Amino acid sequence: MDTPSNPESFYINLKDKLYDTASWPSEYLYKFIIKSNPSKVNKIETIFDNIGAVIKKTPSKKGTYLSLSVNVVMKSPEAVIEKYKEVGRLVEGVISL
Repeated sequence: MDTPSNPESFYINLKDKLYDTASWPSEYLYKFIIKSNPSKVNKIETIFDNIGAVIKKTPSKKGTYLSLSVNVVMKSPEAVIEKYKEVGRLVEGVISL
């Protein structure tokens, strides 16, 4: 989910798709890729702290990058999108899938 040239339009479309494909609250799986950096990992863990998230970390073959899968129950598509925006604001260079 790289941020496209028109992020607001992208998020509106995502919200519509989320409402169409699930009943809320619902379990949601976030996927992020970052350069292996403990500070960036800590920021993502902090963003999802205290909401029951299960975070799985998988390093790339050379260890340069780290994939984070965050499985968490979210209340609404708006809450899902807000977390994407928060990660994008606070974690430099993150790739959201």
